Amino acid sequence: MRNAIAPLSLLAASIIALGGCDGRVETNQPLRPAAAASEQNVRYQIDAAHGRIWWLTREGVFLRDARTPQKIAVPIPGWQFAGEPYGCLPALALGPNGEALVTSDVESTVWKIDPDTLAVSMHVLAPDADLDKDVGYTALAYSTEHAAYFAISGLQGSLWKIDPSLTRAQKIALSAPMPKACGVAVSAPQKAERLGRLCVRGRQGDWTVQLASDQRSASVRAAPCTDLPWLLSQVTLRSE
Repeated sequence: MRNAIAPLSLLAASIIALGGCDGRVETNQPLRPAAAASEQNVRYQIDAAHGRIWWLTREGVFLRDARTPQKIAVPIPGWQFAGEPYGCLPALALGPNGEALVTSDVESTVWKIDPDTLAVSMHVLAPDADLDKDVGYTALAYSTEHAAYFAISGLQGSLWKIDPSLTRAQKIALSAPMPKACGVAVSAPQKAERLGRLCVRGRQGDWTVQLASDQRSASVRAAPCTDLPWLLSQVTLRSE
């Protein structure tokens, strides 16, 4: 992956600029049929602003920085997940300040990696619903518009809003579940919209999610994810 940071960063910046979506949100979803097998075991985020590429595999988190030629492994203490064949790999997301966040797909916990020190902190969320279920997250994205994270439980097909301090998870009532969802992105509001939409990608199809004004409920419509940030999934990264 030598000399790949610059072109990948330029690609990420140009796609975000053209797509009109939240500049801090990158894609998490698996690739479509031809590359799906490999992407099920790899998540990645391109941080164009800081010249970094993060990726998540079953072995953990790795970082390639433009200032550091070697690959950096970042251990995630206490990280648990199920992954295949039960569902997607846990999510990898970028926070508003360049921090990387890793979820579990079996428990409501988020690990945050400091962008400067690479120190890892564990945040056990307090869900306001589904306390009798194993709720983990297979998709996660930060929205500057809402000043919050949006997460999806692929097993339950449910949508959650997580506060930026990573302490609470509020379940959002949906008009229909989104089973086996593996990725989410946040689009900027269109002219006729008050709030932006969520674009959710799953193995059984894609959905557009429109939040209500109180952000406690949302309507779900089966529709292809055409927002340009999804094109980042076409970039093939090699971890060796």
